[in-house]
Amino acid sequence: MKNILLIATGGTIASKPTKGGLAPVITPKELLSYVPEIADVAKVGEVQPFNLDSTNVSPRHWLEIARIIAERYEEFDGFVVTHGTDTMAYTAAALSYLVQHSKKPIVLTGSQKSVYLRDTDARNNLADAFSYCADDGASGVHVVFDGKVILGTRAKKTRTRSYNAFSSIDYPEIALMRDGKPLYYLEEPKPEGAPRFFSALDEDVFVLKLIPGMKPDIFDYLDTHCSALVVESFGSGGLPDYGDAALVHRLGKFLGLGKTVVFTTQVEREGSALDKYEVGRKLKGLGRVLEARSMTLEATVCKLMWLLPFSRPDEIEANFYAPVSHDIL
Repeated sequence: MKNILLIATGGTIASKPTKGGLAPVITPKELLSYVPEIADVAKVGEVQPFNLDSTNVSPRHWLEIARIIAERYEEFDGFVVTHGTDTMAYTAAALSYLVQHSKKPIVLTGSQKSVYLRDTDARNNLADAFSYCADDGASGVHVVFDGKVILGTRAKKTRTRSYNAFSSIDYPEIALMRDGKPLYYLEEPKPEGAPRFFSALDEDVFVLKLIPGMKPDIFDYLDTHCSALVVESFGSGGLPDYGDAALVHRLGKFLGLGKTVVFTTQVEREGSALDKYEVGRKLKGLGRVLEARSMTLEATVCKLMWLLPFSRPDEIEANFYAPVSHDIL
């Protein structure tokens, strides 16, 4: 029987009504008591580094989860992280960069309704997460939700109420959970060698979502307050020119400060292609303009936060385009 550590961090799965609304108050032990069949799958240890609505989870919390996994890696065969759904995709992406080449599974799950309710998805999700984590074929970082196993760098929350809240973006689901066992679509070979743990992130990454008519003076703030910029552009990617090329000029000035810019798209699937249209192609000559291609926004942001602390300016482009857990194709 596998020895699995439950890292409980809060979220809807652990919430009950309070005077101020739903809030995470359920302890790890109480959480497990609602799914007693987990005891037939694994021996479970418990730790609760924080108990938060995932809206309040930030990069320092990702580092805390990664630290726990690193410190207790030899003690356990796998790790289940219960987490709120709103920022779960960010945490899954961040852990994919902070804990690399892990032979042991790191599984994130949560729910759309609290575990204490009779009509809830929480119990199935929690049972599936432990069953997948205990499977001999499991390794690396994945989200298990509504019977689907999704790569950590490819998960995105695409529904706010339905039980099938998460989708795998531009990459196949790894497996489906059927009767407590994974039915693999993709069998991933276990990584060779020792895992790599990282313990630093640069939080000064800003996401600029373009809207028609955006004014260039937004760069007055960006020039001095961020290390790297992710531009969520329209369609295949580009920057508007309203007759004065002001946005392009300000982007060039930003790049001249030694900053990094990554263009992605507001379209959920199929990624960016800056070379396709003039509005994108003209940006290539401005400096270090990268593009996310088929990466999710969550993976793009977390990858930049991860690589900035250890990358020299001349290494950032190569490091960004180097695939980590199938994040970029």
